[in-house]
Amino acid sequence: MEDKELMENHLLVVKGICDLYLHGTLEATTAEIHSAFKDALNEELDIQNKIYNLMSARNWYKTDSAEATKVAAAKQKFSNC
Repeated sequence: MEDKELMENHLLVVKGICDLYLHGTLEATTAEIHSAFKDALNEELDIQNKIYNLMSARNWYKTDSAEATKVAAAKQKFSNC
């Protein structure tokens, strides 16, 4: 397995973990449990960001630029909220 594929797989796992921790935080029944999930979520988000930055630096994670007209339309749509 190549490095790029390993990084992609790792990123997918970390994103899944973030999803679980987010839901744990939202559904926590006590302040202590909420805090524990929130802290774990923040740690995983930091890991996700590091993986993304590494992949981006190697051109392994490419993003498309948003069209200016679509950005303007979204701003207009949500500016009234």
